[in-house]
This record gives sequence, structure tokens and C-alpha cells, in this order.
Amino acid sequence: MAIENLSPAAGSTHARKRVGRGQGSGMGKTATRGQKGQKSRTGYKRKRNFEGGQMQLAKRLPKIGFFSHNVKPYVINVERVKAVAELDEITLETIAGVHKLGKSVKAVKLVGRSAKDLAAKIKDENITTTGK
Repeated sequence: MAIENLSPAAGSTHARKRVGRGQGSGMGKTATRGQKGQKSRTGYKRKRNFEGGQMQLAKRLPKIGFFSHNVKPYVINVERVKAVAELDEITLETIAGVHKLGKSVKAVKLVGRSAKDLAAKIKDENITTTGK
């Protein structure tokens, strides 16, 4: 047994189909593409959801849902989170220091009875309070 004597098992490999090499090969002329039509042409590629000219299923079904591009602020109740109310200067960084904020939080709204009293401490335009 040597590497030069190894061969694949019988019937496990097949010769590559050589199309378009003349009439005598049996796969000449149309090169196994059939007769005429779009599918027989060079560069033909059917679109993913093409249904033969019929309106595609994705276009026939009703469209549902809506994505709002308005960023909703992260709401913090200052009655429950006392550490925010005790800050000297209120910015996103100082709030993140005393209260866990996600990376996606871009705006914060302070709510609660004493929230409007904190308006003077706010130094960031992305932070708002309730109150009239």
C-alpha cells in the first residue's frame, strides 16, 4: 500500500459535464439550455421573489407596523432614585455614575414630585424634567 496506488472508490467520482463543445458531444448547439427564452440567455438571473410576472406575495400582503424615529427619553423617578436628586450638577455622565444607564440612552427625563425643583441643577440639554 503506497500513496501512488490509492484511488477513489468505484462510482464515487464523476467526470465534469463539458457543454457547448460541438454536436458530436451530445451537448452542443444549445448547450443543455433548451430552446429559446429568457432562461437560455447569457447572464440570466431570476429575482429572489419572482413569481412569473404575477404580483409577488410580499407586495400582495398588507403592510403593517411603524418605526418612530423620535427618540424616547429614559425616564427616572427622582422619588425612587434619591441619588440623582442629591447630585450637585446633573448631566448624563453624573447620572450614569449613580444610576445604571444603557449605552443607547441619549436623553433622560426626570419625573416625580420634586423633579421640577432640580431644573436649576441641570447642565445638559439632553435632560428634561416634568412640571409646569
